[in-house]
Amino acid sequence: MDSNGQSASIRIPLPLDLAWGFGLVLTLSFAADRLTDLPTLFFPFVFVLYGTVAGCLFRYWPPARDFGWANRATLLRGSLVVVLVALAPFAGLIEGSLWLYGWVALLALILDGVDGKVARATGSQSEFGARFDMELDALFILGLCVAVLALDKAGIWVLALGLMRYAFIGASHFLNWLNAPLPESFRRKTICVWQIVTLLVAVLPPVNDLFASTTLATALALLLWSFYLDVRWLYQRRDSNAVR
Repeated sequence: MDSNGQSASIRIPLPLDLAWGFGLVLTLSFAADRLTDLPTLFFPFVFVLYGTVAGCLFRYWPPARDFGWANRATLLRGSLVVVLVALAPFAGLIEGSLWLYGWVALLALILDGVDGKVARATGSQSEFGARFDMELDALFILGLCVAVLALDKAGIWVLALGLMRYAFIGASHFLNWLNAPLPESFRRKTICVWQIVTLLVAVLPPVNDLFASTTLATALALLLWSFYLDVRWLYQRRDSNAVR
């Protein structure tokens, strides 16, 4: 057995995993285009997004190792997220299919819990898998923010929900103490799910601008509070937890 709980005889090379993921992305993208006549910019956006995900996986996962079923579950969710994010800027053009968009987004949210269960069942929990899952969450949230903005359900301030994670990563390049590991947090996970749920609800046709803006403003306030607690925790331990 390898580190992913897999038999060495059934190892699947990373390019093959990325190939089926790309096939799923293409299938979903063509289906979306058939339902709604999307601008030609949609497909290049899909290719750039999936190419970025694939490039990061090649960069951080050794291609010779089996990807593992937990990471495959995350890649399945990632394929859905890529298409949802690519559609987000054109949300105003797909108003007749927003319920379907919402259902696919809900499926992506449900799948968020599958990879962790698979990892525990196969004994393949890893730092890589946790980071892969986290970055997909961040991309998913940013995409939903763009969709809400494109539908005029909230002002440009809603992008702060999706950009705060990237602002934190950017700041960590200048403040090394921000790179120290944070402890597991139920609060952090709960607020992440709350962000996604409020954004998902906001894109649905029956939801009016006032309700969407109010719930999203609440989510933003909770996110700011959560980041404040984490940054304060890291700052207070900046000497003992310094990353060299």
